[in-house]
Amino acid sequence: MANKDDSGRPEQVGASQAPVPVLNVANVLTVVRILIVPVFLVALFVDGGQSTLWRIVAGLLFVLAAVTDRYDGHLARKHGLITDFGKIADPIADKALMGGAFIGLSILGELSWWITAIVLFRELGITLLRFWVIRHGVMPASRGGKLKTVIQIVALSFFIFPLPGWVDPISITLMAAAVIVTVVTGVDYVIQALRLRRDGRSRASQV
Repeated sequence: MANKDDSGRPEQVGASQAPVPVLNVANVLTVVRILIVPVFLVALFVDGGQSTLWRIVAGLLFVLAAVTDRYDGHLARKHGLITDFGKIADPIADKALMGGAFIGLSILGELSWWITAIVLFRELGITLLRFWVIRHGVMPASRGGKLKTVIQIVALSFFIFPLPGWVDPISITLMAAAVIVTVVTGVDYVIQALRLRRDGRSRASQV
């Protein structure tokens, strides 16, 4: 008779769980998202960012890459394809996409550099934290981190697509919200990292 694990999925008593292969559809989507980033940036900079057509292309590539983030995580959870590679590569792919968009828009003069600096400092800091505590355990993306990514995607989309001037107040408001959530979730990740390191050292001392 099958029991159920904490997530409600059936689990066979005494059955050994086969290791999840690193090469799976979820991880492939993550890698595809990383590969889209340079293509997106090329489209963004065509004609100095003044081409309406290429800004639309850049926006569509950005949204496409963002959509893969939604589906690779969904597929990984639904089909049991969660791997340590995916836990690390997925947030790195997000940072490459978001960071590229922020830097690109700042280079074009459409987004203040101080906003980009805050975002990049937070993302670089979280990446370093992940590697700092990796011997104690993998620190996956939290719900707050996913919410931050969604808000950033929406805000950046308003800046990337060639929208009429009357939309500017909405774009600015969305970007302000994105910055606030970015900072708050960054603090939360620091707390998680310290807790993970503390628990890991505690377990090591008991061995």
